[in-house]
Amino acid sequence: MSDNQEIEIKIQIESNINLFSFLEKEAKFIGEKHQIDKYFTPAHKNFIEPRPVKEWLRLRDSSGKFSINYKNWHYDTFGKSNYCNEYETPIESLQQLEKIFDVLDIKEVVTVDKVRKLYLYQEYEIAIDSVKNLGDFVEIEFKGNVNGRDPAEITNEMVTFLKKIDCGKISRNFVGYPFQLLFPEEVVFEEQ
Repeated sequence: MSDNQEIEIKIQIESNINLFSFLEKEAKFIGEKHQIDKYFTPAHKNFIEPRPVKEWLRLRDSSGKFSINYKNWHYDTFGKSNYCNEYETPIESLQQLEKIFDVLDIKEVVTVDKVRKLYLYQEYEIAIDSVKNLGDFVEIEFKGNVNGRDPAEITNEMVTFLKKIDCGKISRNFVGYPFQLLFPEEVVFEEQ
């Protein structure tokens, strides 16, 4: 897999009891972090205007560690995405970068405030996210070698993994937390 390609799913599950039990027994707990993600758009190219939203520019404070991230999602003909190109790097000062953004007319559009519990299981990084004003979600990111495989095949395997654990109804959205906060009336969850 390219260092700049991310394959992941964000879902809500009906029951997290079996997932938590599985993770405690089978996965490696990485830690818990409080993440404040601020999303921005440049004045010359409004990222949140097109549907589906294809690009996100994010500044993250993850328990005192700062980063900048840009994602460019690839959608199929049905408006669904299984992967994106992702570019991320640590930064020293969020405040200074926000001042630079202000001078360049890059405006904040939404903030996502979440607590994330992170686990590793085989080729999956599994995050249990509690997102302020949205609720609880599971995010699974593929960390293995793609070897020419279709990202949709990999994301289907992630859903199958959750079904085997018996998490009940699995609802997936293809838009992410910032979109859900900005446009709740446009969010559609698809049962998997």
